Amino acid sequence: MENILLSLHVLAGIVFVGGSAVATSLFPRYAPVAEPAEDSPRSLPVAKALHRITGGYAIAAVTVPAVGIILASLQGRMGEIWITLAMILTALAGLLLATQIYPRQRAALADPAGERPLKRLSMLAGIYNLVWAAVVVLMIVRPGYTPEA
Repeated sequence: MENILLSLHVLAGIVFVGGSAVATSLFPRYAPVAEPAEDSPRSLPVAKALHRITGGYAIAAVTVPAVGIILASLQGRMGEIWITLAMILTALAGLLLATQIYPRQRAALADPAGERPLKRLSMLAGIYNLVWAAVVVLMIVRPGYTPEA
């Protein structure tokens, strides 16, 4: 059972978290702006698709911490510091996506502005991705973990 849960946890992380991470990173490049450059890759249909991917995959990504919590509970690891830190960072990433990135994407689609708001969106996407990278490092390094003898 633990192997199945671990497989689901990792696969959901790769597909759903990875998908939302890529979509958030690419969105500012394709989002419409008031006065695009002539050789600009901007494309409203692509930006809309990336916005849908960001939201849809983010919702599906809730399975990652849900399965992770079940797995950690079954293994008796819920009190370990690396699990706690990973849960805090996961909540931070979710809040960042729900309160900053997704609404800013929606606003950029509704009212194309200049490059400045998109640069902030790029920065937020970078922070979102760094938070997930930190979670992955915690899952691998597991600071404070002492294997059973």
